[in-house]
Amino acid sequence: MSFLRSTATIAIALSVTLLLAGSVHATDVSMADGSVHFSTPDNWLGIMETQGDPEAKVFQVPDPSPTGKNSLARVTVTVKLANDVNSFNQYKSEASAKAIALPGYKAAALPPGPNSYIYTAQENGTEFSYTEHYWFKNGHAIQLRCVRPSQSLAGAAWKAEFDKGCEAIAAQLK
Repeated sequence: MSFLRSTATIAIALSVTLLLAGSVHATDVSMADGSVHFSTPDNWLGIMETQGDPEAKVFQVPDPSPTGKNSLARVTVTVKLANDVNSFNQYKSEASAKAIALPGYKAAALPPGPNSYIYTAQENGTEFSYTEHYWFKNGHAIQLRCVRPSQSLAGAAWKAEFDKGCEAIAAQLK
């Protein structure tokens, strides 16, 4: 009897571990029925996703410092059907209008490139840095939005690693 109980306990623990491992770590990601692909660093946690149109995937980028307990660093990829460039431009304009409406919105002096934006805004009294990139590809508007606290106790190395991960996703989505 004890053998069966311990075997069942081990089986349950293993099942839970496998489920958590499968849903926590994101590596290869496919969206829009396979027409959009990218990979994330193994330590990014998939925390939300939506299906349909638009389709979105949200990843938490763990901040190991005390800042991370109150401020969620995250990367979101959103894919929406766009029949033509006008539909793409409308999607981008609507997303930009939402960004401009954020409390404390302040755009960077120079955008990093066409269809890309860098700005800061407030979330619950904390300043966050935003980087957004947009592409029109295969009949889809694609938005990459990277959001991190402007100041983190994790330091410059963590910020640089976050930004590097964001730009790696951007390079894959181009």
